[in-house]
Amino acid sequence: MHRILNNRHVLGLLFMLPAGVLLLLFLTYPLGLGTWLGFTDAKIGRAGQWVGLDNFQYLAGDAVAQLSLFNTLFYTAVASVIKFALGLWLALMLNRSLPFKSFFRAVVLLPFIVPTALSALAFWWMYDAQFSVISWALMKMGLIDHYIDFLGDPWNARFSVIAANIWRGVPFVAICLLAGLQTISPSLYEAAALDGATPWQRFDS
Repeated sequence: MHRILNNRHVLGLLFMLPAGVLLLLFLTYPLGLGTWLGFTDAKIGRAGQWVGLDNFQYLAGDAVAQLSLFNTLFYTAVASVIKFALGLWLALMLNRSLPFKSFFRAVVLLPFIVPTALSALAFWWMYDAQFSVISWALMKMGLIDHYIDFLGDPWNARFSVIAANIWRGVPFVAICLLAGLQTISPSLYEAAALDGATPWQRFDS
């Protein structure tokens, strides 16, 4: 037993066992059960019978399901691209030798450390149809003549939710990319600059 516990491979498996059990219980099992239920006509309180692809055929022709799929894909694609682009830009800026660099890094992290519930309430207030601070500011500047219905109009609602997600997600992307950039030795950038490489070439390499 002592020899087994001193084996690095066995110890590694033992250390991973708690995480594996948690993933199995809270990720793998619900995913498998949900997949199985998708092929049955199960309802709450009733086990249901196997119906094959009937549920998926119904959803393929359902207007609400199609709209939900479009909203999900549009939200994911637009938010992911913008978050990555802004996060990369911030990471490149914070990777430079700037004055008060630590302060700016802390400011960038603020949206990420704010509790999700508070962020949701803040954006809900900013997007309110009657008391929106965004609409109020735009009206004071003379850019609009009536309050914007951020959450009542479908396209406004889509872009409003995307904007909130970007505000919250950009800091995480920026910090992750910044951590990667800081593993690159500054001497490599200096050597590339001496060789006449442009900023884009130094970044691309």
